[in-house]
This record gives sequence, C-alpha cells and structure tokens, in this order.
Amino acid sequence: MNAFKAYKACVPIAWSPNLYITLVRGIPGTRRLHRRTLEALRLRKCNRTVMRWNTPTVRGMLQQVKRLVVVETEEMYKARKQKVADHCALRPPLVVSHLPAPGSDSSH
Repeated sequence: MNAFKAYKACVPIAWSPNLYITLVRGIPGTRRLHRRTLEALRLRKCNRTVMRWNTPTVRGMLQQVKRLVVVETEEMYKARKQKVADHCALRPPLVVSHLPAPGSDSSH
C-alpha cells in the first residue's frame, strides 16, 4: 500500500490544532530549498514523525514539501499508533492437549 494513500486526511487539516508530520520519502536527490524546509521542520530521517502547531507558516512549509511528507491530525495519528500497538500486542498462548479425550475407549 502506498504511504501517501495510507495516511490521507479524512478531515480538513485546518480544523486540527496539532499536525503530525511524517517524512515518507528520502532526502537525497531533493532540492536544497526542500532540504532546508525539512531541516526547519526537524525531519531528518525517513519514517520519523514530529508534532507541530497548525499555523499558516507550518502549512506553507508543508505545501512546499508535500510530496515528501504525510500530514495527519491528532485523531488519525492516535488511531494509527493504536492499530500498530494492537497488531504487536501479546496474544494468549495456544494450549494443545495430546491426551486422549476422557470419553473415548481405545483398547490396545
């Protein structure tokens, strides 16, 4: 699944007070202006997420590097983290009994 489609916003970003920004494309090969913008957003490595206030300045920076990042609202970020935590959660052990059933008669 494409990373851009996985985190697409379902609600307008303007409604959320906080934005969670994840770098999903690599920095090498990008323009210097885009690298400086990512540096200002404190995004240095792929698949790292930072939280920023939803201000016009930050939205303008995100518009500049929109093909490199994915923007999520707080609700979307928490739902994604909960889904990952549920997937990695410990499951109860599977108990297999190899003893014969109590009602079966086996004459050997």
